[in-house]
Amino acid sequence: MKLWMTAALLALAACTVTNTPQANQDEAGLRAAAKDARVLRFYEAREWRTAWTDEQRAALESAIGGAEQHGLDPDMFAPRIANGADPAARDAAFSLAALGYAEALARGRADPARLRDVYEIPRPNPDLAAGLNRALDGGDLAEWFGGLAPQDEEYRLLSAAYTETRQQIAAAQGRASAGLSDRARTLAVNLERRRWLEREPPATRIDVDTGAAVLSYYRDNQLANRRAVVVGQAGTETPSLASPMTRLVANPTWTVPRSIQQREIAPKGAAYMARNNMEMRDGQIVQGSGPRNSLGLVKFDMENTHAIYLHDTPAKGLFGSDERHRSHGCVRVSDALGFARMLAEHAGILDQWERARRRDDDEEEEYEQAFVPLPTPIPVRLLYHTARVEDGRVIIVEDAYGWDDAVAQALGLPASPRRAARARLEDIGP
Repeated sequence: MKLWMTAALLALAACTVTNTPQANQDEAGLRAAAKDARVLRFYEAREWRTAWTDEQRAALESAIGGAEQHGLDPDMFAPRIANGADPAARDAAFSLAALGYAEALARGRADPARLRDVYEIPRPNPDLAAGLNRALDGGDLAEWFGGLAPQDEEYRLLSAAYTETRQQIAAAQGRASAGLSDRARTLAVNLERRRWLEREPPATRIDVDTGAAVLSYYRDNQLANRRAVVVGQAGTETPSLASPMTRLVANPTWTVPRSIQQREIAPKGAAYMARNNMEMRDGQIVQGSGPRNSLGLVKFDMENTHAIYLHDTPAKGLFGSDERHRSHGCVRVSDALGFARMLAEHAGILDQWERARRRDDDEEEEYEQAFVPLPTPIPVRLLYHTARVEDGRVIIVEDAYGWDDAVAQALGLPASPRRAARARLEDIGP
């Protein structure tokens, strides 16, 4: 048992007169002690009554003692009780510890929006003050804490893998390999990333794991399809977004972003543009439809402010590579036409999609852009994971973007020797 909690309980037991929460005579002391906004809401909801009996403190001690299975350090959540603190201050310290640990389980220890320039995936936001009050009044603290972290099979397997790795490190008695320590760190980081996610994502959705460069398509919460993708390289990383897919675009044109236009196309000259079916329109380069278009023969339009979407590509060979962080930030989909047909069929618009793709012959100039709206937009999440579960196995992949360090630091973990992969773009596509 952790020494911090034992000491805290002994000190508290010596000063506690009664074993039941106090009435409103402690309101002034609690108001003075409730400096954290979460604690303030907690005591306001319980009309400024003290909260913690000896039994409830023991239950909190037990719950926090299980933090390690989530890749969290129990010491980060210990009640901070100053010497000579009065009963109200001690009560508030336990409330802060409980709410801090509950928040780490329910929505993550770190705020991902503070770790990345772009993080636009909904994060859980349960009313923890109300939940803690109900748990205390109902005497079911252990059950409440036990239900805050993700309950899905992937989280359970990652947690079990982390616990096993920590046991192996302990058994090494200070001689654990760097690889073993790095594995534990990576698993802890990815448990944290799962805690950032909604517990009940849309039942039909597309999840793109940009760490592993894999797309998973779910229908009614069942995996319907999984395929390789090519995602942003280090330096032009695919951002973490939740964005609806609204339509299929057959034979898309490509309006080249000005950054790519200036750095990578303009220096090549007019002959290059002519060979690649490009022309200037209103000061911007546009590539015409056709099999050589950098978007290929289908684009999956998404609504976001970052011009990020899924699409086909003429560079098919990249899908067979183990390292598929090769784009300017958008997501290239293997067998994109097959995937578009699947989505169209599931959405009941297969006839419209086939008509949009139809053309008279194989001449490039006969390709014409056409739009097919999806009757119901499909939620797409672009998630960055460096540890994942596939077919019941935990798989760790390279930290291609070097994003693990910031999460590890927020968890109080050491830096890693793993570094982001070097940029190696092989074409101009998005």
